[in-house]
Amino acid sequence: MGKLIAIRHGQSTWNAENRFTGWVDVDLSEKGILEAKKSGKLLQDLKIDFDICFTSYLKRAINTLEIILGILGKSPEYTKAWELNERHYGALTGLNKAETKKKLGEDQFRKYRRSWNIPPPNLKKDSEYSSHNDPLYKSLKNIPNAESLKDTYDRVIPYFEKNIEKHLIENKNIILSAHGNTIRALGKKIFNISNESINLLEIPTGNPLVIDFDKSGKILSSKYLDETRKTEIISNQ
Repeated sequence: MGKLIAIRHGQSTWNAENRFTGWVDVDLSEKGILEAKKSGKLLQDLKIDFDICFTSYLKRAINTLEIILGILGKSPEYTKAWELNERHYGALTGLNKAETKKKLGEDQFRKYRRSWNIPPPNLKKDSEYSSHNDPLYKSLKNIPNAESLKDTYDRVIPYFEKNIEKHLIENKNIILSAHGNTIRALGKKIFNISNESINLLEIPTGNPLVIDFDKSGKILSSKYLDETRKTEIISNQ
């Protein structure tokens, strides 16, 4: 099978401000641009071809991918899919995380942010951050107002199984430029992580995660290319 390179976009402007972002279409910060460039150079050092690329509808992930492809000197067509968007943070969208934690308390904050199946309160449709009036989603019938990680998983994994996995089976190398919870959801499936442990899986910005599979689809190896910024890869396999 081919290699899957999963990359959480470089730091965004709202990451830098410690705000819940979700589906709001903010761009990369200066640090995020540098992280994307470093990702490209790390992938360049692998000296392998990349056949197909996937990303979300959000420009922080799209721009990360385009910066990487520019460094690789590649211009393959890439697929954008809303199913690969970040988790929708509902009424938490736009709020500062530290301030929200103080207001809600440690326990409730943790439930909203890291539990498997508890979504935050819905974002009102007339909010400035609502996606209901965003032209990007004019063809999407079921725009979420809030999502748990399980909700995110329930859109990411079917998309992966239908559109991405087949290319891996054909021995093609794939770059997936997406988001923390997109990759967390995918990691839950690939690494067989339990509902109780998935909250422990942290995904650093702008650090390519390279996953190798054997012919049966079992993981042979997985590693972050930037050793200085890696996090633990949890697996129950």
